[in-house]
Amino acid sequence: MDADVIVIGAGIVGSACAHELARAGLDVLVLDDRRGGATAAGMGHLVVMDDNPAELALSRHSLGVWRQWADAMAADCAWHPCGTLWLAANDEEMAAAHDKQERLRAHEVACDLIDAQTLQALEPALRPGLCGALHVPGDSVVYAPNAARWLLAHYPKQIRVQHAEVLEIEGARVRLAGNSWLDAGAVLLANGVHATQLCPELPIRPKKGHLLITDRYPGQVRHQLVELGYVTSAHHSTGPSVAFNLQPRPTGQLLIGSSRQFDDSSPEVDADMLAQMLERALGYMPALADLNAIRCWTGLRAATPDSLPLLGPHPQRPGLWLAVGHEGLGVTTAPASAQLLAAQITGRRAELDPAPYLPQRFGMAA
Repeated sequence: MDADVIVIGAGIVGSACAHELARAGLDVLVLDDRRGGATAAGMGHLVVMDDNPAELALSRHSLGVWRQWADAMAADCAWHPCGTLWLAANDEEMAAAHDKQERLRAHEVACDLIDAQTLQALEPALRPGLCGALHVPGDSVVYAPNAARWLLAHYPKQIRVQHAEVLEIEGARVRLAGNSWLDAGAVLLANGVHATQLCPELPIRPKKGHLLITDRYPGQVRHQLVELGYVTSAHHSTGPSVAFNLQPRPTGQLLIGSSRQFDDSSPEVDADMLAQMLERALGYMPALADLNAIRCWTGLRAATPDSLPLLGPHPQRPGLWLAVGHEGLGVTTAPASAQLLAAQITGRRAELDPAPYLPQRFGMAA
């Protein structure tokens, strides 16, 4: 046997799973074809999301683990506890902020409503006229590619990483390019949007997103800024959409998003979509027009029909486990996802109820 567990994918989810499995005492082989995915393309936000109870449980638990990791992480992981301001543009969104506060506080997530005057003092570059915001101080950001590498390096005697292209999964073994086979006690598929190439039956659709990063402007923005309309205008939209989401990086750069396009897997920047995204951002922060942009790019989120990841055994393929379908929350929820998978694979009790995330909810046939 080549390993106790073979993990396919060295992004943040696969790396977190390998880390947790190694922590449980297993020998782990990580296979990655270096195509890259959402880990390298995404924002790296660590945000408690509350669209539904299962998402709230997964993200809240994960942020607790991220905070435990923070002091030990390498400096180049760029963990930054900037907090989030959920911006309310009108009275209706301020009421939504109040509802969000109640949900978060019910789960012991610290947060406070702030009025327009306090918001303007915290972030002077925002346009006047916003009604206020919900401040969630425990949210953070991280540079996910380096965090993934740090996780893989944490248990060097138990985690091996191999550059390899997997062509086929058969039970608990995989066939590589060149037709060699590797055997393990279990195979864990954690390669995001590419997972459907090995398991076409997975209920995953690509959601393309655009991001833009500026030159360095230290102190220009201090918090992650997200419009409260984000949940309705982007997160649950079935068509193309944009929303204001801005993140200050420790370098002083500003990372600007976001956009969503279903079923577009092309890597090219869509000029019209990028223009809509930036127009949305300028509507919240007009001063952005005076800053220099140095790069824009796209990435693909792996989305399931209910926006929750697939975490657990494949219902029709014995020996195959799944950790895919995290959409835009792979970085946020990687730690709790990894703990759920490791608990199931090792037969231990998980801190979270695995039921809402089990792949069997979609009744897939191989």
